[in-house]
Amino acid sequence: MERTHIAKVVPGEKVKIAGYIENLRNKRTMAFLVIRDITGKIQVTLVKEEHPELAAVVDQLTIDSVITVTGEAVANDYVKLGGIEILPEEIRIESVADALPIKEDSAIDSRLDYRWIDLRTEKNTLIFKVQTEMTAAMRKFLLDRDFLEFHSPKIIGAASESGSEVFKLKYFDGDAYLAQSPQFYKQMAMAAGFERVFEVAPVFRAEKSHTSKHATEFTGFDLEFSYIDDFHDVMKFEEDLITDMIEKVAAKYGDDIKRLYGIDTIVPKKPFPVMTVADIYKELEARYGYTVPESEKGDLTTEAEKMTYKLAKEMFDHEFLFVTDFDVNKRPFYHMRKDGVPQGFDLIWRGVEITSGSQREHRYAELCANAAEKGLTEDVKFYTEFFRYGCPPHGGFGVGVDRLTMLFLDLSIKEAQFIFRGPDRLNP
Repeated sequence: MERTHIAKVVPGEKVKIAGYIENLRNKRTMAFLVIRDITGKIQVTLVKEEHPELAAVVDQLTIDSVITVTGEAVANDYVKLGGIEILPEEIRIESVADALPIKEDSAIDSRLDYRWIDLRTEKNTLIFKVQTEMTAAMRKFLLDRDFLEFHSPKIIGAASESGSEVFKLKYFDGDAYLAQSPQFYKQMAMAAGFERVFEVAPVFRAEKSHTSKHATEFTGFDLEFSYIDDFHDVMKFEEDLITDMIEKVAAKYGDDIKRLYGIDTIVPKKPFPVMTVADIYKELEARYGYTVPESEKGDLTTEAEKMTYKLAKEMFDHEFLFVTDFDVNKRPFYHMRKDGVPQGFDLIWRGVEITSGSQREHRYAELCANAAEKGLTEDVKFYTEFFRYGCPPHGGFGVGVDRLTMLFLDLSIKEAQFIFRGPDRLNP
């Protein structure tokens, strides 16, 4: 007999279900078991005098043991779990669980030590259902627009963007690095004439950051496309992508997010608001008295970034905000410049940066000059070679999948990742 997922059980049928025991009340004449699988929960009700052999099996069970149950599904208005219960004919023990070392309210680092147990709850499973739908929606959006999915190397011969914040490793008789981003290879694909590419892959950052939003390894959703007029084309593309994705997640999981996390999933209005860095600081000072030294006004401080959530809600009734016109010293050398201003942007959602994007510099001479200005000539020589033989104008951006998940559900990055990696954590 084939297994039936709990969500698909209907009264009047004989079914076989399997899952973890979430609750067990083993009384003298009756036993009540709540079984959960990834689709839901159901009650199994055993009258012991009718099945003494099954009563002996139940006596061996513990919370979170795994069992398979075969029996008739019947309607019962007194059963809170959907008004259905299963009257068992067979109970097979798949594994017996020891007493659990953590609880749902245990400290996060204790829960991470036993992450496979921590993830068993309905609330935590929803994290990865949302993440799956989110990634699938963005991938479909791109495939429908003729993007190619490609896979760039993660062991590379030069640092992706600079010599700092990279993991260095021995590579046979030489040195190599774990990729900070697929940036150089996305642009190689543009020089190869692929025109539109994306990748969903791991990203490595050797940042000793102990914050709620940083990780040393995370999943990046990166894309690049050719024949743009300017960086506003890239911004427009991202707002379309993000809006479409949130619509799909809200349609499928909005009710569950509200029920389990108390969060309304708001589909953003288009176009997204846009402000320059300078204008943001002017508004933060005028509205909230927030000031920073002139030397810091070329980029957003962490506090200013957080405050943009309140600012965007007040000024535009919007959760998203594009930020432009960063100082040239605060942007990578491969960003195109116009009158000395980098042609790029950050996208901030709920006070957290989720994207840095730009029009890239595709002209060989200008790119080499930008790299030399930052002292990177030799480090990025292999990369500048991509542009010696013709390359179309192009731009792109990257989004952190884990950070998006974190913001969807108001989590820390430790909770939003399947397995968190940070400066002090390499296990499990």
